[in-house]
Amino acid sequence: MNILSVQGITKRYTSFTLHDITFSLPQGRIMGLIGKNGAGKTTTLKSMLNLVRPDSGEIKMFGRSFMKNEESCKQNIGVVLGEIDFYKHKKLAVITTVTKRFYRNWDEEVYQKYLKAFALDPQKRVKELSSGMRVKYMLALALSHNARLLILDEPTSGLDPVSRDDLLGLFRQLVKDGERSILFSTHITSDLEKCADDITYIKDGKLLKSAEKSVFIQSFQNLKEPGENGQLSLEEIMIRTERRNYDI
Repeated sequence: MNILSVQGITKRYTSFTLHDITFSLPQGRIMGLIGKNGAGKTTTLKSMLNLVRPDSGEIKMFGRSFMKNEESCKQNIGVVLGEIDFYKHKKLAVITTVTKRFYRNWDEEVYQKYLKAFALDPQKRVKELSSGMRVKYMLALALSHNARLLILDEPTSGLDPVSRDDLLGLFRQLVKDGERSILFSTHITSDLEKCADDITYIKDGKLLKSAEKSVFIQSFQNLKEPGENGQLSLEEIMIRTERRNYDI
């Protein structure tokens, strides 16, 4: 079953167009969304969530139209978008008290578990947190209402290597039972090598490729130089694709 289906999403701006983005995410899998800065990754995520209104296309979550069932769908998703911030002078405990009122399935025990796992002090104010700790706090909120789909924009950005590895390990644990899926954008291709099942690549507002990771990597092996041995990594694929104005 596809927990998420994006079909033909298009969003036009004066100087940029996100054009005909189509991909699907099965239940129990992790998908990495890649592309250089300005390629359209964040616009794709915002269009999926109706934070910006797409000009055309359809989004389905849990087998239902997201636009027609937005409120109920949002009860079952956890979202972390990098540019969203909180009132800097508010304590985490106060923000959480407000946030949990919006979720029917809020699980306080799970929330407390992630506070402890992420070493978050609920009495600290937002302004006292590093960028990495803010990401962890937003993840704690996203994970505390039994969300079946996590949509994350650059979740590992700002984390040190150890914390990043811990978070990627958590992602694998979260999808282990096959009930939950994760879609996350990133520019850190090594993160995808470690935990992604599927890769979706957006270039200049267009979908270049969406496939299971091994199939995705194999699709770009024609980028190798004559006589070059071995398989190209995701990082090498991105670098060569962008430099050569490649279109698959």
